[in-house]
Amino acid sequence: MDKNNNKTILITPLNWGLGHATRCIPIIKELQENDYTPIIASDGIALELLRKEFPYLQTLELPSYQIEYPKNGKNFKWKLLQNCPKMIEAVLEERKIVKKWIKKHHIDGIISDNRLGVFSTKVPSVFITHQLNVMSGSTTWITSKLHQSIIKKYTECWIPDFEKSPNLSGKLGHLENANFKIKYIGPLSRMHKKDIPKQYDLMIILSGPEPQRGLLEEKLKKEIIHYNGKVVFIKGIVEKEQKKEEIDHVTFYNFMNSRQLEQTFNESENILCRSGYTTIMDLAKLNKKTFLIPTPGQYEQEYLAKKLKNEGLAPYAKQEHFKIKNLQEIGVYKGLSLTEKTLDWKKLFSVFEK
Repeated sequence: MDKNNNKTILITPLNWGLGHATRCIPIIKELQENDYTPIIASDGIALELLRKEFPYLQTLELPSYQIEYPKNGKNFKWKLLQNCPKMIEAVLEERKIVKKWIKKHHIDGIISDNRLGVFSTKVPSVFITHQLNVMSGSTTWITSKLHQSIIKKYTECWIPDFEKSPNLSGKLGHLENANFKIKYIGPLSRMHKKDIPKQYDLMIILSGPEPQRGLLEEKLKKEIIHYNGKVVFIKGIVEKEQKKEEIDHVTFYNFMNSRQLEQTFNESENILCRSGYTTIMDLAKLNKKTFLIPTPGQYEQEYLAKKLKNEGLAPYAKQEHFKIKNLQEIGVYKGLSLTEKTLDWKKLFSVFEK
């Protein structure tokens, strides 16, 4: 504690589903292990989740990017374009807020997980992303260049993946000639593999912004009636209290904390979920067999699902085409796994000592 005099680090995940928040959990824990004082800042369900995980840590609220999904995935890009003015307003606002917080809360460093306005020239600032290239169909080259121009402002960019092949993010997280400082820190997961007896044949876990999360929930509730086996269904709705409901062969939960989720993952034979990058990191850490349903219109998730299928690791289906019988395909695929990377956290955090 004497070495860094308990330096304060502001850590700010984007509120876009729960993935950005959950992959920050191991970083927050390591900051504490290495005698830093984390302050958590976000908005919406991402902030709620982290408040439940770290009730004793200081939390602050940032303006919402007001990310909305259309009911029709084909309109996803245009919905984002419509939301751009609100997003830009939120980014500019958070820049002003962070400037004040640095003085008020004596912040010595910043870790931003995809929050575009959370950085400072006064203190070392780190950007976390698995998307050096931002998939957006025919406009991928524009969105990628824009994102890279933002990343350049930061002291360092941390990629939660392996630098060389095999890796999880593919061309999302790899650039041939980056003109900013990149560190590949290995996949981030709050999960740990346990060899314990299986309680469920299938675990369904939902995530992501509305209305697509809710639309998939309704679809799967109808489909799961035809499933022959024991199911645990986690809706991905973060509320004040946990709710549990048992209907026939299905046990429903609104949400689970990290410890419960880790236990349930390990107790489940197969997983049905979105193909979000954080979920993929968790599945690889747990060495799980899975079936993936990308969020409609989200190019990144569609790319990851296709990549894993082409590598013989996991099958996928579009949301509108999915039927419960598709789960029979899981057995043909290898499942996800990864080689553990031993990360020197002290060395990684040395960016805050400069």
